[in-house]
Amino acid sequence: MATLQEVTELATRGNARRVDLKVADLFGRWQHFTLPAHRLNADLMAQGNGFDGSSLRGFQQIHESDMLLMPDVDTAVMDPVYETPTLSMICDVADPLTRQRYTRDPRTVAKKAEEYLKSTGIADTAYFGPELEFFIFDDVRFQQGQNTAYYFVDSSEAAWNSGRDETGMNGRGSGNLSFKIPGKEGYAPVPPHDTQTEIRNEIVEALEAMNIEMELHHHEVATAGQGELAMRFGTLTQQADRAQWYKYLTRNIAKRHGKVATFMAKPIFGDNGTGMHTHQSLWKNGQPTFYDSNGYAGLSQTARYYIGGLLRHAHAVLAFAAPTTNSYKRLVPHYEAPVNLAYSMRNRSASIRIPTYSMSANAKRIEFRPADATCNPYLAFAAMLMAGLDGIQRQIDPGDPLDRNIYDLPAEELSKVPTVPGSLEQALDALERDHQFLLQGGVFTQDVIDKWLEWKRAEAQEVRLRPTPFEYELYFSG
Repeated sequence: MATLQEVTELATRGNARRVDLKVADLFGRWQHFTLPAHRLNADLMAQGNGFDGSSLRGFQQIHESDMLLMPDVDTAVMDPVYETPTLSMICDVADPLTRQRYTRDPRTVAKKAEEYLKSTGIADTAYFGPELEFFIFDDVRFQQGQNTAYYFVDSSEAAWNSGRDETGMNGRGSGNLSFKIPGKEGYAPVPPHDTQTEIRNEIVEALEAMNIEMELHHHEVATAGQGELAMRFGTLTQQADRAQWYKYLTRNIAKRHGKVATFMAKPIFGDNGTGMHTHQSLWKNGQPTFYDSNGYAGLSQTARYYIGGLLRHAHAVLAFAAPTTNSYKRLVPHYEAPVNLAYSMRNRSASIRIPTYSMSANAKRIEFRPADATCNPYLAFAAMLMAGLDGIQRQIDPGDPLDRNIYDLPAEELSKVPTVPGSLEQALDALERDHQFLLQGGVFTQDVIDKWLEWKRAEAQEVRLRPTPFEYELYFSG
């Protein structure tokens, strides 16, 4: 636990002139409030800073808008985005009248999930290791109106630009230098195919400057600038905080290079989308609970039950973990998308993979693959943990593993393998039917579930109402 004195010393060493307070709305978008450095004192830590809770998505109504930001000193870092030296802290949200934690604050939900885990006696620590994928484009344009709808994205790496005249582009006098990345062939090529190594290096160095341990980065499978940075695992709330920094720095450093980053699940047609494969394990008294040398892929019975819970509640979990209509354009077969609700070691066609890079007890974990980084990580990680714990408590058997390429199964066999929801609406329907496991220990509250369903159903309805350009191709002359 950090102290105010340690935070003040950090601010002094960094010559901080401002203090930035960051908070996530219900859907994960970061907001910030910037204070003069002299406000970094005991009063701020004890009393918090007031803000308008009605202006954050999913929070308060206007007649009850006053809320408090409570800075977490353990999150204090120097923010590398601002030119003015600025110390940044992530905040929790409290009610100014009761001083109680706010139920719709997603960071509070994550903390309560960790507290509930300890109360069960099953384990005392949940480790999460998310792999957030993204695209970095050179140009993005889109518009939606009553009489128009279009989007356009472009990248100098993209296969569709192999014939483009690029003379004079990006300050070059030469023409097209080739080395475009073919669709589905972008996994880890060296330069000159991979043009974004130095951008990713810069993002990694910014994260490491915040004491976020990074393991590697590489180009991902799709054409047009898809990438991934791998963070070392951490505890649930800590890792959700880090995921927020990851997205924030990726977007800002891309912009610094005259490019734009997106975590949208399926921004381009006909190639792989971007997911957030999430590694998970439970520990107790410093010992891994998911390991058994005699178990399948080294898994303990506890781990198998955890998998059983994730599979049983996957549809409801994905209402938080794959929370956009666009998410389900990624979750289709044959784009390395984990649509099949099965588990298997080494097998990326299953929604739960058991990594086998190391068979040591400490490395034993499960990887939940259908999520994507448009989620609010605080809520998504908490939902995954609660599903897994329900599996352990109810001893939900996941059945036998499926150690085959599920995509190539005969139709009769494939029809017996359950799949992820086909749309956001189906995931929301599942959440409405199946959310008691989330309410255990008061981790999620009914008002969080209700607000999420209300907001996301309205979002899906807005998408459903609008004709798309491809519908014009299909039907205008029909």
